[in-house]
Amino acid sequence: MSEIRAVRWDAHSIVLIDQTKLPAVETAMECATVDQLVDAIVRLVVRGAPALGAVGGYGVALAMIQGERDGWDSTRLNAEIDRIRNARPTAVNLAWGVDRVRPLVSDGVDAVLAEAQRIADEDEAANRELSRKGADWILANTTRRPLRVLTHCNTGSLATTAWGTALGIVRELHGRGEIEMVYADETRPLLQGSRLTSWELTQDGIPHVVQVDGAAASTLLRGLVDVAIIGADRIARNGDTANKIGSVGVALGCSAAEVPFVVAAPSSTVDLSTASGESIEIELRDGAEVTEFHAESVAPEGAKGFNPAFDVTPAQYISAIVTEQGVVEPAAGVLVDSLVPEGERP
Repeated sequence: MSEIRAVRWDAHSIVLIDQTKLPAVETAMECATVDQLVDAIVRLVVRGAPALGAVGGYGVALAMIQGERDGWDSTRLNAEIDRIRNARPTAVNLAWGVDRVRPLVSDGVDAVLAEAQRIADEDEAANRELSRKGADWILANTTRRPLRVLTHCNTGSLATTAWGTALGIVRELHGRGEIEMVYADETRPLLQGSRLTSWELTQDGIPHVVQVDGAAASTLLRGLVDVAIIGADRIARNGDTANKIGSVGVALGCSAAEVPFVVAAPSSTVDLSTASGESIEIELRDGAEVTEFHAESVAPEGAKGFNPAFDVTPAQYISAIVTEQGVVEPAAGVLVDSLVPEGERP
């Protein structure tokens, strides 16, 4: 299967696959300043919780290098690091990546870069492990073979440092010969399913179709899907999960169709300091992303777009949450504490 590296460090800059231009153009964006990096994060040149964790780590090093070059004092440096940390509020991994390397700033750029690289390496290993665990759980809790899977948004290599989370499970199942078809939701507002997930599935030769988000519930109720697998940008302590807008609709459809709804993410996405989904800030994006397409209006003049980037799925609708640490079943009332390494629990 193809190996895609959405995020990498190169000398004094962060190199990102420009995901706003896929699938038409495969190109990279080099970020050599904090302004460029924050812009890339906000515009979704780079996105996906695990990838943002690595970007947060590398971003601190980038700020340090720019600060040395431009003569920033410690106050300015900390302010610029905070800009990176807060660029996307819903996804916990960006702040987590910054916070993990920030205590090493006084030790120098090399120490920060080494820790940032560890974040990237650990993420790939975690993705592969959670993919194995998730595939095992799904095969133990479904009967039809081969499987028909529904996905929402993009959770593959483009959303991580390598391999993928929910799409990593799909890749693992495909490698075992257990995938018949993937129904990939297009995922509004930026079509990350049709542009990115379909692109990755094509790279790997995995049979799939792209469907509009509004078709997901019908596809489930018609009995065309055996399991839905999505990612998460934040997992609250009670098992509520935040993911791309439309995820909760898939969960409700799965509940009605009695189809397992599986959430896959690295343990760094579990935020034990957030008690429930009610406390998760939902990022609200520019309404023009809904009312326009390629700068052409698709709504009447003066119409305003409502554009939340995420929604929250209550734990009661989640059959399983999978991390590299294991699998828990929130719908059965199981807490997610065990999905976080013991030494990292509050």
